[in-house]
Amino acid sequence: MSKTIPYKIYLEESELPKQWYNVRADMKNKPAPLLNPATMQPMTVEELSDVFCTELAKQELDDQTAYIDIPQEILDFYKMYRPAPLVRAYCLEKALGTPAKIYYKFEGNNTSGSHKLNSAIAQAYYAKQQGLKGVTTETGAGQWGTALSMACAYLGLDCQVYMVKCSYEQKPFRREVMRTYGANVTPSPSETTEIGRKILEEFPGTSGSLGCAISEAVEAAQKQEGYRYVLGSVLTQVLLHQSIIGLEAMAACDKYDIKPDIIIGCAGGGSNLGGLISPFMGRKLRGEADYEFIAVEPASCPSLTRGKYVYDFCDTGKVCPLAKMYTLGSGFIPSASHAGGLRYHGMSSVVSQLYDDGLMSARSVEQTSVFAAAQQFARVEGILPAPESSHAIRVAIDEAMKCKETGEEKTILFGLTGTGYFDMMSYQKFNDGVMGDYIPTDDEIEKSLAKLPKVE
Repeated sequence: MSKTIPYKIYLEESELPKQWYNVRADMKNKPAPLLNPATMQPMTVEELSDVFCTELAKQELDDQTAYIDIPQEILDFYKMYRPAPLVRAYCLEKALGTPAKIYYKFEGNNTSGSHKLNSAIAQAYYAKQQGLKGVTTETGAGQWGTALSMACAYLGLDCQVYMVKCSYEQKPFRREVMRTYGANVTPSPSETTEIGRKILEEFPGTSGSLGCAISEAVEAAQKQEGYRYVLGSVLTQVLLHQSIIGLEAMAACDKYDIKPDIIIGCAGGGSNLGGLISPFMGRKLRGEADYEFIAVEPASCPSLTRGKYVYDFCDTGKVCPLAKMYTLGSGFIPSASHAGGLRYHGMSSVVSQLYDDGLMSARSVEQTSVFAAAQQFARVEGILPAPESSHAIRVAIDEAMKCKETGEEKTILFGLTGTGYFDMMSYQKFNDGVMGDYIPTDDEIEKSLAKLPKVE
């Protein structure tokens, strides 16, 4: 007998995950190793520890341990805003007239407004345990920078944030939240680093990119004693921490006998997507269940759907390790008109490997279509979604409408990574009818890909 599904499903505190799940342990084809840009040899823990905290470097390279214990101090912090609800979108289903059942895992119920806090507190914790003075980082839309500033304030660490310039200008209140939590926020590219000055010289007036901001943050960390660099997406350590999303979602589904047919996440660097799908993907890899996974990326920065699966630099300044990933080239800078934070030139090596192995699909969607879905969702579900999250909403609605056409009663689960209350300039452009859809030409992408590093 099936259970009555409540509007919001919360786990009990005793049911919260006590370990993170490392999907690489169950992957037959492991992600390719990070390469040292100087030697082109696989990075060691010692080499990575020059940039990252030692414990995080170990997590980054561990592709064998399936479950890693979450330290008690992090669990205690999680309890301030976790468990996050799994919500049945009854109102959206009714508005669409679809037989599909739609669920979303809502990660916006904390001050940072997004899922980013799950990894921010973990990375700040390991920095504190190592006795560091502070950390440096980059942020795109500002959610990661906000989350890290919160975590650092909680633990008494200095926090320096390089914010992609177009977001710095478009989202001043997100910037002020970071400053309120004690972070120093610099628009990137900037004149404060050698790499920033070089990028500005090569691309005068550029609106920036995550690749630029990463380069500046790494340089800043390496030039200050007692500092390390931390990253909010892309890295496998981040996907590990974000697996808390999927573990909670899976436990909630199991509790009410919910079997998702389709699982959807927006994809920039891969943190929320990887976090949501990892435990479900583990079941698929072990032959215990089957799901359809869909990564949704912006048409303006289409690394999975139009990029190449090769080794590339993780940053524009070419100082970080090389990762094998789907990439548009480390020098690719998305149009300033793009309103979301999904502006990274590449994709997580874990997500890239799963995609290349045919275990998931990818779609790119245009910006105005994304905001139309965001508006539709907000009007019936009562949450103003982040532009990034709205990429997943777009495809969830599309899949639900397919069910309406065919009469199939599929169950759809998507990740609602956060709220959009700091994104009102973008919403204003959409409401005023002045938002455009920039899609890079094949020639633009080819020119960027032509500069890929030569790796034997």
